Amino acid sequence: ISNVAQMAGKRIIADEYAKKASAIKLRIQELLWDKEARFFKVRHPDGTLADVREEIGFIPWYFDLPDPGYEQSWQQLLDPEGFAAPMGITTAERRHYRFRSHGVGTCEWDGAVWPYATSQALTGMANILRNYNQQFVNSKDYFDALMTYARSHKNLGKPYIGEYLDEINGEWLKPDSDRSRYYNHSTFCDLLVSGLIGLIPREDNTLWIAPLIPSDKWDWFCLDNIRYHGWDLTILWDRNGSKYQKGKGLRIFADGIEIANSDRVNFRTFCKHLSCRS
Repeated sequence: ISNVAQMAGKRIIADEYAKKASAIKLRIQELLWDKEARFFKVRHPDGTLADVREEIGFIPWYFDLPDPGYEQSWQQLLDPEGFAAPMGITTAERRHYRFRSHGVGTCEWDGAVWPYATSQALTGMANILRNYNQQFVNSKDYFDALMTYARSHKNLGKPYIGEYLDEINGEWLKPDSDRSRYYNHSTFCDLLVSGLIGLIPREDNTLWIAPLIPSDKWDWFCLDNIRYHGWDLTILWDRNGSKYQKGKGLRIFADGIEIANSDRVNFRTFCKHLSCRS
């Protein structure tokens, strides 16, 4: 809100909401951080913190909110006793004694995989990879988690997304429920376009592209006909140049004109007024 107000020339509103944002950030870091668990947790009305880590503890990074120094939370995302399960990121840590103990069909938040929460966590993960100096997760971890998520988008051999699924076998829970069927709460397209391919939206006229694709994965991809700030963009990767006949490597086009290229798929570039730098 503050940024939008600033762009609209509403300085007083911008300052008001900037102050609110600073206050919220301070309270989250002071009141929700569990120093022993090294994780952001739910705080109960009586002032105590929950005795379990939950996937919502990754949400602060969805907004690039935490200061540096909290990144060790992300170790839990890769820990099989934490949130890492064969079919996705669980909503509660698997080591907890009440994990998946509340039955099925009543919106349980005790461990099954929820696409909504997965989307939030993966957006936070993309942000921490680009905007924080840390060693707990890397682009391969993001790629693997996103591919696991993509594989879950089917039911009985057909494309499908529901409310939540079993973390072990990937079966959708209550797929026959009107509430669960077509539960379109995923930001999957954003995870692919902005997360994996790395087209980062900005309010100014700078084009920022920062892919998170590991160098040993895809041989080619193309994101085409993207209307962005008045430009028609194409972002393509062709390892040996044979797929698209535009040359080898990563190539970025604006209105049909090549504005940047690299032999690395994880090349980062900033372009302003069609003039680029890595």
